[in-house]
Amino acid sequence: MDRKEQPLVSIVIPAYNNENTIIATLESIRNQSYKNIEIIIIDDNSKDKTLQLVTEQQKKDNRIKIYHNSTNLGMIGNWNKCIQMSNGEFVKLVCADDLLDKNEIEKETGVMILNPSVNLVESDTRLIDINGKKTGSFKRYHKSGLVKGKKIARTSIIWNNFFGAPVNNLIRKSVLDKTGYFDEQFTYILDFDMWMKIACTGDVYIIHELLNSFRIRNDSNTGNLIGKDRETYVAEHQRLVDKYAGELQLNRFEYAFSIWFRKFRNAAIGIYLRVFAK
Repeated sequence: MDRKEQPLVSIVIPAYNNENTIIATLESIRNQSYKNIEIIIIDDNSKDKTLQLVTEQQKKDNRIKIYHNSTNLGMIGNWNKCIQMSNGEFVKLVCADDLLDKNEIEKETGVMILNPSVNLVESDTRLIDINGKKTGSFKRYHKSGLVKGKKIARTSIIWNNFFGAPVNNLIRKSVLDKTGYFDEQFTYILDFDMWMKIACTGDVYIIHELLNSFRIRNDSNTGNLIGKDRETYVAEHQRLVDKYAGELQLNRFEYAFSIWFRKFRNAAIGIYLRVFAK
C-alpha cells in the first residue's frame, strides 16, 4: 500500500525530563516500516535538555511535531493533551523511554484495517532495564486474534491487567469520541481504566509477538507506584473495580478477590523491581 493510501497513525509522546532516553525512543519510531505516521511530542515544561534534543531531531524528520507546555500539566493532563492533538485514524501513546520494534505499527495497523469491530490492538512486551537489557517479558491475554473486549476486561480486573502499558496498545481514534480520554479520578492506573472502557465498547485483537520494549526503572511511575506507594495503587484499583463491577457483572467473591489479589501481586512486583530495576 502506497503511503498516501495508508491511514494516518498518530504516535504521541508525552515528555518530561527524558533527555537520557527520548532519542532512542524517537529513532525506534522514525524507523518504522509503516511510513504514514505523525509523531507528536508534547514537552511538559522539562527542566533538562529534552526540548532541545527533540527540536534537533525535528530538523531530520518533518513528521515530528513539537509542542511545549509553558506550565507543567502533570501526567494525566499531558497524556490527554497528546490525544487531543492527534490527527490520525489510529493512535499509539509511547512514553519517552519506551521502544517500538520496526514492524509494530505495520502489523497493528493492518489488523485495524481488516477488522472494523476492533477498537484496540495489543502486542506482547519486552521488559528492559535502563541500559536496554532484557529482564523479562509481559504477554497479553492468553488467546490470539479476535477476542470480545468485555471478556478480557472481566479477566483483567479480577486477575491481572492483561492490557499492559500504553506502548503495546493501538487505539481506534473514533472510539475515544464515545469513551472520552484519560479519567482524571485516577492518578496512577489511568491507562488501565482507559483500556477497560475501550474494551467494553467492542473487540480487542491480540498479537502474541514481542513488538515493543517497556523500560523498568525504580524512579518511573511504575516503580514509585508498585515499589513504594502500594496503598495508593490498591485504593485506585478498588475505585476501578467499583466503576466496572456492574457492567462486568462481578459477584461478591470476585470483587473481594480482585482487591486481595492486587495486594499480593504488588508485593511480588515490588520484589521484581528491587532485583531487576536500577
